[in-house]
Amino acid sequence: MIISHKIRLDPNHKQATYLAKAAGTARFAYNWALAEWQTQYAAWKDDNTQPKPNQMGLRRQLNAIKREQFPWMLEVTKNAPQMAIIQLGAAFKNFFAGRAKYPQFKKKGKSRDSFTLTNDQFAIDACRIRIPNLGVVRMRETLRFSGKILSTTVSRTADQWFASITVDTSTTLSANTQDHNHLPPAENQGAVGVDLGVSALATLSTGEKVVGAKPHKALLSRLKRLSRSLSRKVKGSANRHKAKQKLATLHARIANIRQDSLHQFTTDLTRRFHTIGIEDLNVSGMVKNRHLSRAISDMGFFEFRRQLEYKAGMRGAVVVVADRFFASSKTCSAAGCGHKVDKLPLSVREWTCPVCGAVHDRDVNAAKNLEEYAVSSTVSACGGEGSGSRCKPKVKPAPMKQEFNRKLDLG
Repeated sequence: MIISHKIRLDPNHKQATYLAKAAGTARFAYNWALAEWQTQYAAWKDDNTQPKPNQMGLRRQLNAIKREQFPWMLEVTKNAPQMAIIQLGAAFKNFFAGRAKYPQFKKKGKSRDSFTLTNDQFAIDACRIRIPNLGVVRMRETLRFSGKILSTTVSRTADQWFASITVDTSTTLSANTQDHNHLPPAENQGAVGVDLGVSALATLSTGEKVVGAKPHKALLSRLKRLSRSLSRKVKGSANRHKAKQKLATLHARIANIRQDSLHQFTTDLTRRFHTIGIEDLNVSGMVKNRHLSRAISDMGFFEFRRQLEYKAGMRGAVVVVADRFFASSKTCSAAGCGHKVDKLPLSVREWTCPVCGAVHDRDVNAAKNLEEYAVSSTVSACGGEGSGSRCKPKVKPAPMKQEFNRKLDLG
């Protein structure tokens, strides 16, 4: 299993300047290669005898001219421009395969500053990372995983630098091991349905309601104040740079609060349950609703599903995604009923089944239907509910505080 561990760096001013130079070099190389790719591709379309552009040819072309035309590239590690061109080649490969959009030029100050190093260009020693032409940079913590180190990507968020170290943990496991899980197995407390919402992040089929952190809503007034302050500053001035840093730091804080809340919730879910049912939400379509777009984005529905799926895979749990048009809210979850109402406006939070007379909380009812859907899908796929052979751990979990806002709906 390939896992990445993102660790915050603690560089001094000289080291931070070097990291910024390396990131700028990578951005320049990416943009140069993209421009060359477009030129060479246009020439190839006009005359098929011309060579078709590829990342290997562009790397050789840059190596041939950089000493004369771009001598400042030699001040940083050679991996910075070379890996940027390799990443451009991967971007075009994804584009032609229909998995991504056409690559765009990176703008200074508007794209994430980063550069990548291969495993032969850096070394990890406890809380230190050694980078070519720079030396040793302190890390805030040690590498959490053991295995073969593949690469690292050094990036900047606001005024903080991070190293995302990619490790192949399967190299440390025995040859007889069948599972490559990273976390302990689920506690096998059965199945659960999870209905995502806006007022509450999630409602479980057990009756629990998880209140989201909503960091954007909590810090919106400060965000507006800093945005207005930035707009009043003169472009290119030192004061504008300071105001921009303050705003970027606040955005990073909002993202960190949201990530921390989601990590705690998804870890708790995958630890407790071996079968989890969720909906396939059309998040990109939901955010087009101008009345709910801010609240939906503040919850982080897409990130919730991403974290839930990879953590469930690590623990041997199963995530069952119901069809996008599955009527989880409109269907009566009472045993033996299953009646589906024709209309159920979003404003109706509680409804009574006209067939069996059961009174349903809208969200709890949806969660119960998702649980039933997940169980039936698991049984039909595996021949039995929650096959235990998929719940065998290998590596102990990373230490972190696993708490979140949860309340029991007793109504």
